[in-house]
Amino acid sequence: MGIEVCMRSEKRRLPVGIALMLASALLTCCGQLCWKLSARGGSPLFLLAGFGLYGCGALLMMAALRFGELSVLHPMLSAGYALSVVLGALVLEEEITGSKLLGIAVITAGLVCLSTSKGQR
Repeated sequence: MGIEVCMRSEKRRLPVGIALMLASALLTCCGQLCWKLSARGGSPLFLLAGFGLYGCGALLMMAALRFGELSVLHPMLSAGYALSVVLGALVLEEEITGSKLLGIAVITAGLVCLSTSKGQR
């Protein structure tokens, strides 16, 4: 009976871990965008902001790992790849091609599959 209670507790905590990992992906992606803006000749403040955002994302990732299995939570960081395509288009005026959209769809499908997995051992 103790194992069942522990497993139910882990299932309730998993959505928190997923949300924290997705927030981490957002922060690290924004940090990398700031680095790109700095590399394009932008203000050195972009460089500092990039380190700050990326560092906060890393700290959030470490906190998120307390809420579930590594095999479910770590792949959630791949949401950053999809977000980088969107931010690249919005901020850097990069083109969104069909292959990029297909990649985003595959990543999203994988994230949905992982997030709805039972996570049982």
